[in-house]
Amino acid sequence: MRNAQRPTDLIGQTDMIRVRSLSELTGCDIWMKLESQNPGGSIKDRASYQMIKDALDSGELEPGMTVVEGTAGNTGIGLALVARSLGLQMLAVMPNDQSPEKERMIRLHGAQCKTVDPVPFRNDNHFYHTARRLAESRDDYWWANQFENTSNARAHYLGTGPEIWQQTEGSIDILVSVAGTGGTIAGSSMYLKERNEDVQVWLTDPDGSGIYSFLKDGEYVATGGSFTEGIGIMRLVENFKQARIDAAVNLPDQDLYALSRYVRDHDGLVLGSSSALNLAGALQAAALHGPGKTIVTFACDLGERSASKLYNENYLRERGIELAAESAREMVARYREMGERVWYAAK
Repeated sequence: MRNAQRPTDLIGQTDMIRVRSLSELTGCDIWMKLESQNPGGSIKDRASYQMIKDALDSGELEPGMTVVEGTAGNTGIGLALVARSLGLQMLAVMPNDQSPEKERMIRLHGAQCKTVDPVPFRNDNHFYHTARRLAESRDDYWWANQFENTSNARAHYLGTGPEIWQQTEGSIDILVSVAGTGGTIAGSSMYLKERNEDVQVWLTDPDGSGIYSFLKDGEYVATGGSFTEGIGIMRLVENFKQARIDAAVNLPDQDLYALSRYVRDHDGLVLGSSSALNLAGALQAAALHGPGKTIVTFACDLGERSASKLYNENYLRERGIELAAESAREMVARYREMGERVWYAAK
């Protein structure tokens, strides 16, 4: 138990929970690190705090200034919370197709939120470019720039990685993570591999993202789309460049839908879409490399932030999701036959 003076003092030191049903099914110990315990409700609190702290320490950011960032939601919430804690203002720029739950939370933390139409990154009206232009328009604005600001990865090198090592007593075999900016997988993988080079780092990529294709073929190519928010990249950014990745797999929304229902019903875990995708990647790793492995992944945020999509049956039907989901046992059997879909780094 901790006593704190401000919310930022409570970021990090999150618990892990063993996903009992999947662990018993695969013979592996599958753990989820509960990043929803952070005061802003997501893993993005870590990067938000580190980016602002480093900018304040360097003098680039001063009390009373406004933090500006383009976000799919969770980073905006984290930055809004940290900014208010440290005497700063916050302006978030979001695509208007993100979950209303996230936009609402940004505003509840006292931040401004500007929404824009979702467009490809090459379009000047993309939320990323819009945030950059706004930040450049005033001297009292500071652009967090979470994709290229490597304080993002540093947060996980200093905090997340060491926590996982301590919580597993150094026995972790496989770390599984999605990538949005790449900060989580970069910082955590750098730390863990410094402690044990044999720790495998797996990336799970959704449809609509080009990371799997980039790792496999050297080119960002994506097919289809996903209802996961803030996950996937179609360009090489500074945080992701630091990631030390051994394997990658592309998995469809149907799988994370099925797994989200399974662990809700068998373990009492209500996962958001990115967390469910993480767990599907962990199940794929367990199916191919278990039993006996210790696998760690992340519950990135609160499941309620996916209520309007992952837990909305009308929305799911519109997306072509089959609501009569297969069981985890059936998924494991299928994943054991999917070894050719997993990309492995050359040794």
